[in-house]
Amino acid sequence: MKKILSTALVLSLAAGMLTGCGGGKSDDTNTLKISGLNGGYGTKGWEAVVKAFEKKEGVKVELNLEKNIAETLRPVITSGKDVPDLIYLSVGSEGGLVDTMISDKAIAEISDVLDMKVYGEDVKVKDKIIPGFTNSFATKPYGDGKLYLAPFTYDPCGLFYNAGLFEQKGWTVPTTWDEMWELGEKAKAEGIALFTYPTTGYFDAFFSALLNETVGADAYTKLMEYDTKTWQSAETKKAFEIVGKLAQYTEANTVANANKDNFTKNQQLILDNKALFCPNGTWLPDEMSEAPRAEGFKWGFMALPKVSAEGDSYSSTFSEQVYIPSKAKNADLAKKFITFMYSDEAAKLFAEESGCVLPTTTASSYLPEKVKDKDGNEIDNQKTLFYQIYDNGAKSCTVGFKSVDAIEGVDLTSAEGILYGTVNSVVTGDKTVDEWYNAVIDAVKKYDK
Repeated sequence: MKKILSTALVLSLAAGMLTGCGGGKSDDTNTLKISGLNGGYGTKGWEAVVKAFEKKEGVKVELNLEKNIAETLRPVITSGKDVPDLIYLSVGSEGGLVDTMISDKAIAEISDVLDMKVYGEDVKVKDKIIPGFTNSFATKPYGDGKLYLAPFTYDPCGLFYNAGLFEQKGWTVPTTWDEMWELGEKAKAEGIALFTYPTTGYFDAFFSALLNETVGADAYTKLMEYDTKTWQSAETKKAFEIVGKLAQYTEANTVANANKDNFTKNQQLILDNKALFCPNGTWLPDEMSEAPRAEGFKWGFMALPKVSAEGDSYSSTFSEQVYIPSKAKNADLAKKFITFMYSDEAAKLFAEESGCVLPTTTASSYLPEKVKDKDGNEIDNQKTLFYQIYDNGAKSCTVGFKSVDAIEGVDLTSAEGILYGTVNSVVTGDKTVDEWYNAVIDAVKKYDK
């Protein structure tokens, strides 16, 4: 499942003195309070980076990572007392705390961080971050060009499959949707479904990539701004029609298991050769590391097929964020920590200790070459393959709508909402593609002011 995080911990070293990046001294004791969600990548990366920052900067850092951090932080944010200086909890995460903070203007602007130098390096933050990561509605939620959330880790999202099965069958991985349908017929003849999905929540990344393919990057931005005219275009509807056809090739038990309790059963279909493709992010192999699998199984990963041979292939990027609450007491120190987060030193620690990759131009190179499998044997780290997806011709796109005031009774974008949640009904045949599409248009109109 999308990285759900666990366990609380508090780290601290002796407090020191602070003046600048050089770790100078003053008479004041400084404490940086960081709170966040903990789980998918474990705790070791954060521990190592915090420890390094404390040593360099001569400050005390209190790190608190919890499984239910949204519940823990909500009353703190509401009261404005003892608010953390930095929060690690992604937009759209369970509990909706971040989305509420954005709506309430409770997050500080950090545009100036982009022009600051990366801690200990002679390069500006904006030049170290991979292009595009600071230009999404997840980082600039108000569409005003100002940065409020800093991109933290990133995970390419696409279609996972058993590369070993394709080798055994002599099948070619499809590069266009027409080839996808041809493969679907071949697989059906052998009792294998073409497609499955963990839950409808995974269609945020899937549908974002698909819309970029059908309408193009510029029009996609308009879609994320709730532009009704763009949503009503034939190119936009094409994406709905592709999902509708894909529904016809979806494994029969997918909808029944597409929930938080049974989603791994759908993911298991890929390992058992009962379905060919499953949308997910780079965390999937770790999540299924202990699961049984067919003989010769080998993870494969691809961007979405192109709409036409001349078109573009897209892979959405699922990115997490860190940000400074507007009521934080140590905002300047928090900004300094963010610049350290983008350093090669910190990126290396995060990659080696937790296996997560920062959205910098060098971070993916620090992933370990070897990892241990479920039996303790050393194997090649397949994550390096996943992060090469953009080197192999796929274009990157981000996920997320512009921040707008909520409308009572309208749920457009949650996992159960009109845009993504209705996929279950399309797969079962309870709703047609036209009914789904028209419901989305009606919802968009309410936001298009």
